[in-house]
Amino acid sequence: MYSVFTRCRLTLLLLCGFFFLSTHAFAGEKVLDVTRLGHEAVSLTDHFAVFEDPSAALSRSDVSSPEFAQRFTANQKPGQALGFSYTRSAIWLRLHLKNPGDKPVELVLDIAYALLAKVDFYQPTDQGYQHIEAGYTRPTPAQALASRFIALRIVLPAGADQQVYLRAETPNSLNVPASLWTSEAFHAHQPADYAVQALYFGIVLAIGFYNLMLYFALRDLSYLLYVVFASGVALALANFTGMGAEFVWGVAPVWSKIGVNVPAALASVAMLLFTRRMLTTEQLVPRIDQWIKLFIAANAASFFLLIFWFQEFNPFFVTMNLVTSLLILATGVICARQRQRSAYFFVAAFSVLFLANALTHLRNLGILPTNVFTSDGMQIGSALEMLLLSLALADRFNKMRRERMDAQTQALRIQGELLEKLKASEQLLEARVADRTAQLQLVNQQLEALSTTDALTGLANRRHFDTVLANEWARASRLGQPLALGLLDVDWFKPYNDHYGHQAGDDCLRQVARVLSGSISRSGDLVARYGGEEFVFIALATDLASATTMAHRVCESLRCAGLPHALSEFACVTASIGVASCMPGQGNSAEALLRAADRALYSAKRQGRNRVVSEPAV
Repeated sequence: MYSVFTRCRLTLLLLCGFFFLSTHAFAGEKVLDVTRLGHEAVSLTDHFAVFEDPSAALSRSDVSSPEFAQRFTANQKPGQALGFSYTRSAIWLRLHLKNPGDKPVELVLDIAYALLAKVDFYQPTDQGYQHIEAGYTRPTPAQALASRFIALRIVLPAGADQQVYLRAETPNSLNVPASLWTSEAFHAHQPADYAVQALYFGIVLAIGFYNLMLYFALRDLSYLLYVVFASGVALALANFTGMGAEFVWGVAPVWSKIGVNVPAALASVAMLLFTRRMLTTEQLVPRIDQWIKLFIAANAASFFLLIFWFQEFNPFFVTMNLVTSLLILATGVICARQRQRSAYFFVAAFSVLFLANALTHLRNLGILPTNVFTSDGMQIGSALEMLLLSLALADRFNKMRRERMDAQTQALRIQGELLEKLKASEQLLEARVADRTAQLQLVNQQLEALSTTDALTGLANRRHFDTVLANEWARASRLGQPLALGLLDVDWFKPYNDHYGHQAGDDCLRQVARVLSGSISRSGDLVARYGGEEFVFIALATDLASATTMAHRVCESLRCAGLPHALSEFACVTASIGVASCMPGQGNSAEALLRAADRALYSAKRQGRNRVVSEPAV
């Protein structure tokens, strides 16, 4: 009997102890009365009891056993989300729900975070526990509602008082922004939520397409860098907000895991390059420019490190991404203080983004209420940032256009001045060329005259005579006119030269030339020195008789000149002349005419000199 009493006493003590432990464990947990839900969502953050499983191996039956049940701690931190940063642990959440009404209540458990790899929901039923599997590594469960996040339909029976469990595990940052809706309120909220998302991605698409067209039109790399930046941010937010998984790529575990930070690394590289070009940091702030180059290399390396070693490198990248943003903002502030025009847009754009990020975090901490500005702050801030940066590009384009127009105006002015100088130079050059041309023509005429004039007598030389004879022969032949020719030789000139000297001889030849030129003075006739003491004349349109008369006039004029010649039979300088004339045509030639005149000359010499002998040319 004593043993039975002892056993009863021990059993009572154990039950009391268990009751005490259970009461102590659950004392801090809040009970949520679902009948009091209204048109707004109720955050479950401060209703959860939390247990961290470092091994990630415990099951629902394990954590609900007395051994682990007491390890759950009530969350005392207000806010919209439970945050556990980067952890390899599995997080268990316990929620106490109560439905005191007489009708079942249909609820929606909304976890507004798309980067949870595995989410397990456990709800007690008559047969045990209902288990729902969700997360980006799993197919969409039948209990899930159409949503960009995890939205599970829950039915709480009438009079139910239940403890449900949530298990969350992910290689990404582990956050659980869970809230509870009535079914009607959730469906009423969805259209407005999707409208905000559609507006954001529509703005990004329009801005990106517009700047891409500007790049193809202007070939300015700044526009392409901006498009890459906007695309990277939009892609990251599409993954972060769940819009991409719902409407584009569906269940894609690998991409969902890396799809926020990998595009963010690409966007950081593009923005840093964009910053260097827009703010001209290499010239304006060269020391900061070296840091920007370093972060470009670091973010480019992060792009590949996140692809292959995501879970190991991701925590470091988050810190580096924050420092990168601060570096860009600081660069903008420093350049703005140096009155760099584009820097004003930079500072405004990144200030808006940082403000939006701060509002989102303050909302998650429960300091600010949930509204469109706090729940969708990142999208609003990102859209405003892109619009402001687009304005920066537009301002840069206008500035470049003004500079180009100023440069064109200056170039036109300089071109006008150069044109005037060129015209003046051309006029001066033309005057100089005309002067030089005139001088050259004069020199050419002089050279031509020298080349056709005998230097001693000033008459035409033998070369010029030959040319004129050939030309006049052809003209006379064409016109059918006679052509006469006379050869003159100074009588006894060698004895004269020997007796009086070469100087006197040259004077004698010049005197003979003057007499000959004075006697043969018709226009078109030619008098030339043939060689030595021989002279020749060409008489145009002249028959043999007229040519003979002309030759007699020459001999008479020479005798009248009375040039003394002591060794001459006539005591003065005389000349013998042979004259020939013919009608140019077939059967004769200019050479035959010249030979006939030469024969007549020798005949005059044989007959005693100082006479004229004529002979027709055959």
